[in-house]
Amino acid sequence: MIRLAIFGSGSGSNALNIIDKCRDRLDVQVSLIICNVPGAGILQHAENNGITAVTISNSELKSEQFLVELLEQHQIDWIILAGFLRKIGPQICQVYPNKIINVHPALLPKYGGKGMYGHFVHDAVFQNKESQSGITIHFVNEHYDEGNIIAQFTAPIAPTDLPKDIESKVRALEIAHFPTVIFETVLK
Repeated sequence: MIRLAIFGSGSGSNALNIIDKCRDRLDVQVSLIICNVPGAGILQHAENNGITAVTISNSELKSEQFLVELLEQHQIDWIILAGFLRKIGPQICQVYPNKIINVHPALLPKYGGKGMYGHFVHDAVFQNKESQSGITIHFVNEHYDEGNIIAQFTAPIAPTDLPKDIESKVRALEIAHFPTVIFETVLK
């Protein structure tokens, strides 16, 4: 059984999608939810699904040894970032080399880096009048959005699409593809 930890900071819609897709699997399970925002929706998804959830402070996140010990305590094999709005430090990347997966709401290397998440990405895609956007599923390293790309999926952007329309198309791609790519990657 491969044990996943999902890190999230918000509503947890991607986390819930992954949890739901794991429900009947015998080879992969979500074993731990880590959140840095008290009261975030992802914590309720963990509780509703009987998954251990830990809220960590940003200072605990900076103390990477605390996080490493927590992950080891729960026998975590892979880390999945699903809307986690903090940078993963170098020690975690060394302990989990090519075992941390993130989904980014754009086609990297465009619209990546510090501060490029959520509506900031969709606003930039809109302002630059891109003809397509999408998602990038990638490994995480010590630098924002620079890990090796695992997969990308695209959606066309119509000239009349607003940032909220772009976001909706990107979310649909995340729901359709993120769990599948995770399973394919961790089971290799």
